[in-house]
Amino acid sequence: MQRENIVVKRTGPTNPNIKELIHNLKKLSLEKKVKIWKRIALDLEKPTRQRRQVNIYNINKSTNDNETAIIPGKVLSDGELTKKITVAALNFSEKAKDKINKTGKAITIQDLMKDNPQGKNIRIIG
Repeated sequence: MQRENIVVKRTGPTNPNIKELIHNLKKLSLEKKVKIWKRIALDLEKPTRQRRQVNIYNINKSTNDNETAIIPGKVLSDGELTKKITVAALNFSEKAKDKINKTGKAITIQDLMKDNPQGKNIRIIG
């Protein structure tokens, strides 16, 4: 019995916006010599089913006041945010975005890259 060579197709993002974001993260990582952007890019290259989904209560538990949290995936609305923080993510549920904006600030990863290209004081959650 002869065994065939099976080539497994690499899965990953097919959305052109996410592909562009990954490219920009890697480019910024090289330009500024900041490893956090490359780490986020590698997390975003994973298939959708392997990306992080983080509830607000996890973000609240894992951060301090006036900190920036980044989630390379989706933020879900379970829990309450009691700290004044900035949360950057690939996606937010509508309820999560509303809850975060009451005490903190919900932004996109692209906005965080523009506001903080050096990647200072950012905590990866999830």
